[in-house]
Amino acid sequence: MTLPLWTSLTTIFAVWLVVAMAPGPNFFATIYTATTQSRRLGLYVSAGIAVGTTIWATASLAGLGILFQTTAWLYQAVKLAGGLYLVYLGIRTILSARHARTASPVRLGALSPLQAFRRGLVVDLSNPKAAIFFTSVFAVAVPPQAPLWFQALVVATVVMIAAGWYALVACLVNLPPVAAALRRAHKAMSYVTGFVFVALGARLATDR
Repeated sequence: MTLPLWTSLTTIFAVWLVVAMAPGPNFFATIYTATTQSRRLGLYVSAGIAVGTTIWATASLAGLGILFQTTAWLYQAVKLAGGLYLVYLGIRTILSARHARTASPVRLGALSPLQAFRRGLVVDLSNPKAAIFFTSVFAVAVPPQAPLWFQALVVATVVMIAAGWYALVACLVNLPPVAAALRRAHKAMSYVTGFVFVALGARLATDR
């Protein structure tokens, strides 16, 4: 690999690592599922997020971000659908918190592995701004004549960062001291998570 390609890859790695670690819908979906369901289901959520990241990154390299920028109605439609899903998920989380028994983890409506995977996938795909972000970063960091194998390496890098970070989050919140603290505060955490989803969803749906 040439020096320009190494520079491009390390730039993308550094930028995406910071963005992926910032708390957002993916983070709250992972931590909420891992603490109120199980670490295993939290890992399924992280797998869904990884697949969603694969879709956004691959589509962005193929020009989806440019399509969104030039076709405003499509971008707004995807944002509206994604925002409404986050609001729906937030309301469900709040209602689960209201009906949860105190001093016990929230396990109402236990998820199957497929449902947990789908939650991670849909939460990640609910934000079309990811396509704009990847398109912007790739436009700056990926050389115009970069070979196909390098583009595949770029996608693999951002996917591994997303999968690794959210899998780590799912595992960390299930460490005994952390899990015990979260169990004591599970109801408050559920309310916070629900309101975060509603706020982010409303912002996504109404942002112009």
